[in-house]
Amino acid sequence: MTDSPSFELPRPERFTAGTVGEPGRRVFFLQAQDGGQVVSLKCEKQQVGALAEHLAILLADLPVAAEDEVVSADVDFVEPPAAEWAVGRMGVAWDEVDDRLVLQCEELVPETGDEELDELVEALAGESPATARFRLTRAQVAAFVDVARDLVSAGRPPCYLCGGPIDPMGHACPRLN
Repeated sequence: MTDSPSFELPRPERFTAGTVGEPGRRVFFLQAQDGGQVVSLKCEKQQVGALAEHLAILLADLPVAAEDEVVSADVDFVEPPAAEWAVGRMGVAWDEVDDRLVLQCEELVPETGDEELDELVEALAGESPATARFRLTRAQVAAFVDVARDLVSAGRPPCYLCGGPIDPMGHACPRLN
């Protein structure tokens, strides 16, 4: 199904989000770095925003940390990013023993829309989508939330009637029809 590489970064030095391009045409990325290895995953703006909000809620619900973290919350985005693959599904869990939030991203695999055909293709391929797993400190997650919220809000301004983005050349608001 996929020839894309999978990644396991148990203690990344950096975890952040970034974009390339102008508002309205930006490409969003999740990015982690461990030593010389930089992993950049392409994703949608909505994925970055939803992940940031979900992580913010999880952080607020976690019990108080036993001790201060020593890992920095470096959020510098390494450019130019080389997307390993596009993100489909994401999941987050908390590792209580290591006091880390674990983010797992799964590669987006195009589907035909025909459930039987998709199952047959998957069975014949015998492979699963690529995955990336990042074990993040609270400080890294908190810094990511701030960066991601800034990136999402820095896009095109929303229409006050429909909430859709307003392009520099105007906006055809469906509420005005």
